[in-house]
Amino acid sequence: MNFRDKAILFLATGGRTGDIPFAPGTFGTIVGLLPCFLISGMNTGGALIMILIFIAGAIFVAHRAEALLKQKDPGCIVIDEIAGLMVTLWGLPFSMLPVISGFILFRLFDIAKPFPIRLIEEKIPGGAGIVMDDVVAGIYSHFALRIILYIVDMN
Repeated sequence: MNFRDKAILFLATGGRTGDIPFAPGTFGTIVGLLPCFLISGMNTGGALIMILIFIAGAIFVAHRAEALLKQKDPGCIVIDEIAGLMVTLWGLPFSMLPVISGFILFRLFDIAKPFPIRLIEEKIPGGAGIVMDDVVAGIYSHFALRIILYIVDMN
């Protein structure tokens, strides 16, 4: 395996957290807190551009990693969880309530896979399918989190 392939697998597995034998998606989501923190100081437009660039890169990396591992959507690929959490927390303050609530909501939507998340995962091949189901889970989580934060702020 050459350096490029090792780098792809390192990125795809969230710095090897995806290789943890239990709950790799949860550990991958924890890794996602770092990029969320890094973009939290940006304006929402700049952060959105960074997220879209990350998603495009994640699709490429996941696609390549899936080919290297010779498995369809292997559990060790967690770059999709990182992208999904970035979508979840986009434009929100990086503080205790949004971060913890967003983390939990994202994991719930990612695990439950309500329509059309499971369909996306099953029907879209390669890196796009690996990443886009988590992006949609992130979108669901983002809106649920906004509603929760609005209700909490009203009280």
